[in-house]
Amino acid sequence: MIYVTRDLLTVLRERAASEDPDEVNVRLSSTPAGEFETDLGLDPATPVVTHFTLPSVGGSVSSVFGVDLGTPAGEGGARFVSHPDGFLGISRTDDLAGVVIVAVPPYDADSVAAFDRSGDGVELAVVDAAPPTESVPE
Repeated sequence: MIYVTRDLLTVLRERAASEDPDEVNVRLSSTPAGEFETDLGLDPATPVVTHFTLPSVGGSVSSVFGVDLGTPAGEGGARFVSHPDGFLGISRTDDLAGVVIVAVPPYDADSVAAFDRSGDGVELAVVDAAPPTESVPE
């Protein structure tokens, strides 16, 4: 099972809709459940997907082979991709991660699913909580 905040999933779906007919492909990062101000009812070490990172410029090797070489083995994290063609699954051209969240038109709550690296479905649980507030040190 993968946990994701409702706000993040909403932003990702909106971005996919606004970029259509182009695909969206972003790296996702998580926050341990124990760091939330609200008790999520999860083990404190459980990762909850809370943020996304825009792709870096100059990642031609990862673009060609579909593998992010900057991510150590075993720490594949998660990715969000959109498939404007409507295929709700993992395709050969997707950048793979430990878990891939896929959205398809019309990019609503019923048009999103999660998959593991091999393409098997993973249960996607939406969490109604905001991640902890972060700030840049002075």
